[in-house]
Amino acid sequence: MASAVCGVTARAHLPSAVPAAARKLFFRCRAASTMNEASASSPDAEEKKTTTVFVAGSTGRTGKLVVEKLLAKGFGVVAGTTDVSRARGSLPQDPNLQLVRADVTEGVDKLVEAVRGVDAVVCATGFRRSFDPFAPWKVDNFGTVNLVEACRKAGVARFVLVSSILVNGAAMGQLLNPAYIVLNLLGLTLVAKLQAENHIRKSGIDYTIVRPGGLTDQPPTGNIVMEPEDTLYSGSISRSQVAEVAVEALVCPESSYKVVEIIARWLVCYTTMNQ
Repeated sequence: MASAVCGVTARAHLPSAVPAAARKLFFRCRAASTMNEASASSPDAEEKKTTTVFVAGSTGRTGKLVVEKLLAKGFGVVAGTTDVSRARGSLPQDPNLQLVRADVTEGVDKLVEAVRGVDAVVCATGFRRSFDPFAPWKVDNFGTVNLVEACRKAGVARFVLVSSILVNGAAMGQLLNPAYIVLNLLGLTLVAKLQAENHIRKSGIDYTIVRPGGLTDQPPTGNIVMEPEDTLYSGSISRSQVAEVAVEALVCPESSYKVVEIIARWLVCYTTMNQ
């Protein structure tokens, strides 16, 4: 008997232990993405309509990676930011990138103009720590709700939200989980995110909710493990991998109206070898 660590990237395959629905989601995403990249190099590519995606929270650590991955795959990107000057200095210089001022806390009407004409929205916003105890609710709940309602008014039918595992920790019996306690000490952050998720589910918009584990700024390591909602209660994942899943969901028909929880984990594969 011999053993080996599987250093397989998320793009290659997911472990067989992952539920079939999650594997189907991921593999279909990869296939569709590959087809998009191939068509972009075809002679008729210029005649095809470029899919344009609005990214909320585009200068954040996760949102910036979402923007970069969208551009790399040939999407048009409208980057929403509260500070356009800052965005110019931190986001790539690309003819397919447009910067617009957009603050999710300022209400629906201003956001309607920011998202009008795009094909989809990726929401990667997150409150910044401050002395305002209501900041999580203003951004992670009301801000997301504002963005969803703006999409409805502007006719944008596709919405991908980056949320978090443990948002439904109370129902999962995780009230004493240290991560659940700590995150909710910061203005009931997870409760705010759950309320926003519930609004999306009832909105009628075609959504995918991506719930990552603890976010790291390290390069991707390990395999992406994908599970159904309310399954994972610990684990971490790089922001780069989260951005990858969020972008892939946009080209995956079977990600519609789905919630997927993701972490990264090294998996050991055992292979029997005949001597």
